[in-house]
Amino acid sequence: MSVHAELARNLFLQGYNCSQAVVCAFCDVTGLEIDVAARMASSFGGGLGRLREVCGTVSGAALVLGIVRGYADPEDYAAKKAHYALVQEFARRFREKNGSIVCRELLKGVDVTTGGAPEARTEAYYRKRPCPNLAYCAAEILDEMLKDG
Repeated sequence: MSVHAELARNLFLQGYNCSQAVVCAFCDVTGLEIDVAARMASSFGGGLGRLREVCGTVSGAALVLGIVRGYADPEDYAAKKAHYALVQEFARRFREKNGSIVCRELLKGVDVTTGGAPEARTEAYYRKRPCPNLAYCAAEILDEMLKDG
């Protein structure tokens, strides 16, 4: 069991969006304060501002990978190539386990209207969404990848 995965699921259930849940679960790894992590990831919820594009848990994991294993020198082609390969490997693993990395494809049976206000977090909301489990999965894969070096 991954402590980060359990934490990511619980953070989503506490009201954080999908991306925030993953990024905030890794504050102990990134060194970010939770409020900074939450603000940084806030735009990526609902597949980028509820546009239902790339799943926010995937975006959150990519943010963590960037903080922990990213590159800073724009001229370091090898580092850029290695980092993109890392993100692509994360996406491959997530897609393999969930069938997609796209929010609207993952939310089968849920109204995926884009934009608008976020929905109230009710029992019915949580019953129809895979998001807590997707946050768990993303954090679990991220843990595996960070452990692998």
